[in-house]
Amino acid sequence: MELRGKQKRFLRSEAHHLQPIFQVGKGGVNDAMVAQIGEALEKRELIKVSLLQNTDEIAEDVAAELEAALNCDIVQIIGRVLVVFKPSSKEKYQKISSRVRSI
Repeated sequence: MELRGKQKRFLRSEAHHLQPIFQVGKGGVNDAMVAQIGEALEKRELIKVSLLQNTDEIAEDVAAELEAALNCDIVQIIGRVLVVFKPSSKEKYQKISSRVRSI
């Protein structure tokens, strides 16, 4: 799902109050972390991922890796924090994506 400007703006406003629930450390992004992020996106649809200071990863590289692995959208990158969105496949979790589609 390619997001338009208004949709990204809405998602950024929704993510403003969220705390990062995943942290990329010195181990970088591995398959287990990608799987866990995928599961969290299925339930929440919108999450934040932060990069710790001890990591050698670059935020843009992590964003590209997540987009490729999970087919998700990176809404925003501010410093070392990524805002990630993916519509849920289960209807009972589609709270945010239903509002995004109406924009």
